[in-house]
Amino acid sequence: MSSGATNQLISVSPPELKFQFELDKQSYCDLKVTNSTDQCVAFKVKTTSPKKYFVRPNTGIIQPWDSGFIRVTLQAQKEYPADMQCKDKFLLQSAVVNNDTDELPPDTFNKDGGRTVEECKLRVVYMSSHSSPGPYEDVFRQSSDFSSNQALQRIKDERDAAVRQTQQLIQDLEMMKRRRSRNDPGFSLRFAIVVGVIGLMVGFLLKLLSSPSVE
Repeated sequence: MSSGATNQLISVSPPELKFQFELDKQSYCDLKVTNSTDQCVAFKVKTTSPKKYFVRPNTGIIQPWDSGFIRVTLQAQKEYPADMQCKDKFLLQSAVVNNDTDELPPDTFNKDGGRTVEECKLRVVYMSSHSSPGPYEDVFRQSSDFSSNQALQRIKDERDAAVRQTQQLIQDLEMMKRRRSRNDPGFSLRFAIVVGVIGLMVGFLLKLLSSPSVE
C-alpha cells in the first residue's frame, strides 16, 4: 500500500479533500484522477464514513494517459465537529484492466486472487466559512482600499485648494478696501463681484468640509 496521492498507476490532485464546512449546507470537492500508464486503469473510491459523503463516480475506467474527475459531496451536517477536525479517510484503489472491458469484473479490486491493486489514502480537511480570505479576495480588498484612499485624497486636495483660493480672495478684498477711492466709479461693481465669488467659494468650502474626513 502506498500513502499519499500517487501510486504506480494513477495520480490524484489535490492530495487531500478540502470542504468548506457550513451547517445544513452541502459542500463538495473535485478530484482529478490521471492514468500514468499506457494501460487501461480501473478505480474505486472507498471512505470510512459512507453515510456522510456522496461520490460520483465511485468506480470507473481511465484510458491510457487520460484523466477524469471525481466529485465528492459532503452531505449537510447538523453540528460542527470538535475543533473542526475530521478523522474521515478516503481510499482510492486502482488496478489494470483489459482494453475491451465495458463493465468491471467483481474481482477487479480483490487482492486474494493475486491481482495487483494499488491504493492511495486521502485525508479530509474541514475549512470554516470564517477562514482567512483567499489571495483573490485580498487583491480585491486592497484594490478597493486603494480606490477609497484615492477618492478621499482628491477631496482633501480640492478642499485645500478651495481654502487657498478663499484666502486669496479675502486678501484681494482687503487690498481693495485699502485702495478704495471716491474717484474710482468701477470699485462698487468689482467689490460686488469679489464678494459674490467669495460667497460661492465659502459655500463650496463648507460642502467639502462636510465630506468624510481623511484624518
